[in-house]
Amino acid sequence: MEKTIISEGKTTNEAIENGLKILNVPKNCVDIKVLENEDKRSFFSILTPRIVKVEMTLKEAKVSEEKETIKPKKEIELIKEEQEKAKENTEKFLQEFILKLPEGTNYEVETTTSHINVSITSKELGYLIGYRGETLYALQNILSAIAGKGIENRVRVILDIEGYKAKREKTLEELAEKVAKTVIRTKKTIKLEPMQAYERKIIHSKLQQNSRIDTTSVGEEPHRRIVVSLKNNYKK
Repeated sequence: MEKTIISEGKTTNEAIENGLKILNVPKNCVDIKVLENEDKRSFFSILTPRIVKVEMTLKEAKVSEEKETIKPKKEIELIKEEQEKAKENTEKFLQEFILKLPEGTNYEVETTTSHINVSITSKELGYLIGYRGETLYALQNILSAIAGKGIENRVRVILDIEGYKAKREKTLEELAEKVAKTVIRTKKTIKLEPMQAYERKIIHSKLQQNSRIDTTSVGEEPHRRIVVSLKNNYKK
């Protein structure tokens, strides 16, 4: 089912951006039609506020719900020399990096045959975690690139800061249970806010054993979200 809105702004771009925020989707998920162009203005309207209107319609293919299967990534085994090189690269960066962090910040680096675990601890590192872990995962990607310098195989770094990941996993599991109970009680579908793939996986995993609940996903990254609903045989 298509969903259409009319968005306004001082320019066409502003009107489009305002509409995308309302729909909470990327630009490639909508069809856009300019209703009033800012260039078409008469002499007598020069003193009136400039308003551009655009009609924005969600593309049906982009909003259809579908089952989401998150396949585990194939682990690449690192030989001993690669593990040592990756650890050396990572520690060299972290030694300089923590000098810019609050006093008392510590880090630990552990190697395995498939990845490197990095843990950073301090009491004032919330800004390194960011909203819903966005900064943490950006830093994790940077560390992966640094760790793999001079190594043929891809090196995966798993970063945690102040035990954030364990806390976040617990929060998401509690959210999943709460939402499932609400769906069962009200028999109404609930659409969660956009989440990263690893967060959606936690929700799916937590609810997959619930015989009355079904979970699907809708939208495209980075606005993909989970939809929690009753299974068909429980809707009546």
